Amino acid sequence: MVIGKEAQVEEFALHRIGSGEAPSVFSDFTVTLNGEEEQEFLRKLFLKPFSNMAFTSEFTHAVSLEYNVLHGLCTEIQAGKDLLQCSEAIAKHLIDVSQHHNINGGDLYVAKFSAVQIGSAVHDAVGIYKFDEKEVFIESKLASGLIELSMKRGLGNNKPNKAVLVVFTEDAPTLFVIDDNNSTEFWQKNFIDHRPKNDHVNSTSNVLELTKSFITQQLPQDFVIAKADQIDLLNRSVQYFKSHSEFDKGEFAQEVFQDETAIRSFNQYSDRFQSENQVELADNFEISAHAVKRQARIFKSVLKLDKNFHIYIHGDRNKIEQGVDENGRKFYKIYYDQET
Repeated sequence: MVIGKEAQVEEFALHRIGSGEAPSVFSDFTVTLNGEEEQEFLRKLFLKPFSNMAFTSEFTHAVSLEYNVLHGLCTEIQAGKDLLQCSEAIAKHLIDVSQHHNINGGDLYVAKFSAVQIGSAVHDAVGIYKFDEKEVFIESKLASGLIELSMKRGLGNNKPNKAVLVVFTEDAPTLFVIDDNNSTEFWQKNFIDHRPKNDHVNSTSNVLELTKSFITQQLPQDFVIAKADQIDLLNRSVQYFKSHSEFDKGEFAQEVFQDETAIRSFNQYSDRFQSENQVELADNFEISAHAVKRQARIFKSVLKLDKNFHIYIHGDRNKIEQGVDENGRKFYKIYYDQET
């Protein structure tokens, strides 16, 4: 989703978040590294962790967005306010919201970007990263004809324990959130305060999740349906998303389910799904290819027969026949044109 190949890390600041008796330390300078090797390293460190994310968020607040501290500080950075001053305020905000939690100390980086690509458009962005640990590495160098070795600690292939990338898209900032504990309240709610964004990325993911849930859970309750037919419906669902650039709910239901009774059941389940999960699903939206790629992994096309066989079904359902022999044993008959 996030493409950083052409992005530029304009500037970044580092602050040390204390823990227990260890005090926090705030830098009095920012860093700018314009060399291509340095930029490539920074892109890998700061942007690569978001490259496969298919879920987006946006800032929120229980009263009004103007009271969301992080939203205000990131907006000030994007508007050109001094990064050092804003980054120190971000660090102090994190300390304030986490002081009653047993959190690890670590390094907090705040970086400003240009030309971060989302879809086909590029945007400015602000990234905030908390690294709890550093990796150990050996540095070697030549000195007076001799090789010197030293053990050091630093960031290399580390992934941040917690991070948020704020991309200034046209309508409102789009957020990508990393949390190694998945749902840490002080990070997710108290520090960032965000909610799922109602955009085409989440719409694609949500409809795919809805469809999988309907086919595997609700449909067998409404109809007598063979497992192979369930897999066929899952395959057809994913194929629709892969072969279309726009989602149309009516068209989708007709192409996938075809039967009017099944379509009515799907529409009723869709209403219930939205209510229970507190999401709004549009009837029409642009399909996110990246979200399809991510979600398609959970659409399992495996037919498990006792503990003896696994049949992977990816294509024509008509080439599989199901039956019972004269001894009462169940069987599947599979037709094919070529063995590879």
